[in-house]
Amino acid sequence: MKRLLKLSAFALAALLAPCAAHSAHTAKPAGGARTAAHAAAGQSSVVYKLDAARSKFVIRAFAGGVLWFKGHDHFVAARDFDGEARLTPGSVNPASLTLTVRAASLAETRDVFTAQQKKIIDGELRDIVLEPDKYPEITFKSTDVSAEARGGVFKVKLGGDLTLRGVTRRVVIPAEVTLEGDTLRARGEFEIKRGDFKVPATSAFHGTVRVRDRLKVMFDIVARRT
Repeated sequence: MKRLLKLSAFALAALLAPCAAHSAHTAKPAGGARTAAHAAAGQSSVVYKLDAARSKFVIRAFAGGVLWFKGHDHFVAARDFDGEARLTPGSVNPASLTLTVRAASLAETRDVFTAQQKKIIDGELRDIVLEPDKYPEITFKSTDVSAEARGGVFKVKLGGDLTLRGVTRRVVIPAEVTLEGDTLRARGEFEIKRGDFKVPATSAFHGTVRVRDRLKVMFDIVARRT
């Protein structure tokens, strides 16, 4: 799967923190006043690098039917991913976020499965579902963003392109973003459908284990200013 989520959300918190405004949309010019974007013109963008050791990215696959593995949902975590956020001080736009997940690093994490069962799940996740040799990365690239400040937490909606198994679809990702010193943190979840990305269902033992079309993506991502 291609690198999943290059999160522009991080950029927003830093942009919005100096402002006491309730909305992160770029201000409209009043009379001869310059917009925030014009005021920020010429300033260097600020870069935040994702800290993978302190971040989590998990995909939940919902079980369907009476299954050999007791009908348990699957929680598949990414072990290898990175990302970067860029922003212009004093302005919401331009801002961008990117995240990349190495497909081969995704693995089952739940303790309800035995080591042997996890081996089966991970094998078919690799060979049938993700096919990392063909599609080595999951990626997300932001295209637009909006945010609202609520008591020190920024409610962000991040629009962008998600690419999975070579298929790109537009998604909108809600997140809560906080800023503390040089650290940005974004937490949230969103859902996608396997069918939209032509992702096969896991089918351990060739059909004994099935999952539903709905997938939930959950993230808790930390990034540090470089």
